[in-house]
Amino acid sequence: MTNSLFDRIHFVMVAPSHPGNVGAAARALKTMGFGRLHLVGTNGSEIIHDASAQALASGASDVLEAAKVHSTLSDALAHTTLAFALTARGRDMGPPACDVRQAAGLAREHLTAAQSGLDLPQKGLDQPSEGLSTRAGAGPVAERHVAVVLGTERSGLTNDHISRCQWICHIPANPDYSSLNVAQALQLMAWELRYALSADTWQSPAPGGYRPPPQPLAPGGAVEAFLEHWQQALTAVGFLDPLHPKKLMLRMRHLFTRSSLTQDEVDMLRGVCTAMLKSATGHQAANKPSRLESGQTGHAVASAPVKRSDSNEAR
Repeated sequence: MTNSLFDRIHFVMVAPSHPGNVGAAARALKTMGFGRLHLVGTNGSEIIHDASAQALASGASDVLEAAKVHSTLSDALAHTTLAFALTARGRDMGPPACDVRQAAGLAREHLTAAQSGLDLPQKGLDQPSEGLSTRAGAGPVAERHVAVVLGTERSGLTNDHISRCQWICHIPANPDYSSLNVAQALQLMAWELRYALSADTWQSPAPGGYRPPPQPLAPGGAVEAFLEHWQQALTAVGFLDPLHPKKLMLRMRHLFTRSSLTQDEVDMLRGVCTAMLKSATGHQAANKPSRLESGQTGHAVASAPVKRSDSNEAR
C-alpha cells in the first residue's frame, strides 16, 4: 500500500534555472522514497544531462533521467487531483494556506480515500492515459494523484501558477530569514510526506477539519478544459470583455479550484457552458438583420432598375 501511495506523489519544478538544483532535488526525492520528478518550461534534456545535475544527483541519476518535461504547468498537472503550491510569500488572493505538515496530512487523506474505493472516473477520454487504470466492471478510472509545485530559485511561483493549485503551502521557518534553496525546500516537503504516508496510525493535522469529498474528483486536465469552455461562454453572453478582462478569470479560477470540483460537477458545468453558447448564438442570429433589411439583395434584383407602370396601363 505504501509504495503505491508514494508513486502517486509528484514533485513539479517550474522553470529551474540551475541544473545542480535539479540534481539535488532528484537525490532528495530518492532519499525519501519518491521518484516522480517533473520539469516545466525548461530545456529538460540539457538540464538532465548537465554535469552539475548528474554530480549532485549522487546515486539518484535514475530519478533524474526519468524526470518528465512539460511545456506548461497545466500539462504537468493534467492528471493530478490535488496540488500544493510551495511558496514562502503570502498572497492576497488565492487558495487557502497550510504548512507542510498539514499538507502531508491532506495528501494522505486524499490518497487513502482513493484506496477506499473512491476512484476517479474519466469521462470523454477515448483511451486511458498515464495514471489511468481499468477496474473490472467499472470502465476507465483514474487513481488520485498529488502534486507539490515549486517555483524558480529567483522569484518563486507566479500568481498564475498558484491559481492552478488547490492549496498554498509554506515551511514555517525563521521569519527573519526564511530563505531556502529549492532542493532544500523539496527535501523538507518530501520528509513530511514520507512520515505521513508511512505511519500506521495517523491523526491528521489538516486545517479546518478537512475531509476529502465523497465523490470522485475531477483531474486537473478536466478542470482546465472546463475553465476554457467557461471563458468562451462568459465572452459569448457579454459578461466577460476579452479586451478588458481585468482579474475576472483569475477570480473565477480561484473560485472553482477552491470548490474541489467532482467529475459530475464538471460535466454539469460544461453543459451550462454549452447552453450559454447556444443561447448567445441564437440571440445573435435573431437580432441579425436579414439580407433584404440590410440591402444585400441578389445581383439581378439589386442591379435591375425599378420599372414604373404607365398610369393608363395600370387602369
